[in-house]
Amino acid sequence: MAATGNKLTLDTTQGKVVIEMRPDLAPGHVAHIKTLVGEKFYDGIVFHRVIDGFMAQTGCPHGTGTGGSRYPDLKAEFNAEPHVRGTCSMARAQNPDSANSQFFICFGDARFLDRKYTVWGKVISGMENVDKIKRGEPVKDPDKIISATVS
Repeated sequence: MAATGNKLTLDTTQGKVVIEMRPDLAPGHVAHIKTLVGEKFYDGIVFHRVIDGFMAQTGCPHGTGTGGSRYPDLKAEFNAEPHVRGTCSMARAQNPDSANSQFFICFGDARFLDRKYTVWGKVISGMENVDKIKRGEPVKDPDKIISATVS
């Protein structure tokens, strides 16, 4: 299948996680993620910030939460999609237009983030593997994305 699809598969140290990307909600973010996946940007990147009952964050090339890709930050595409279990949303700094390569997957409801962070997808299989990701801020011996592919 061509890499034009909207299924993002993360092969992690805990197992596969399949995310349905939603270009209808956040076309710029989905296009950006597809570009990064195509360049193998996410391969080998750790889950650096994992808070029990809240979310697992990844996408920092330094593994610290301080970095992004070589591309400019993205304009916010806030939408009405709720932050609930399995939601995939972009991490950002204080500036709403500062999302770049980091994203997080919600373990449970985080509705206080609604319309403040850009939701771009949802886990459709492998959520049990997300649940197994090691917790911490920072995480000792963190789990990582072995490879990311789009189909």
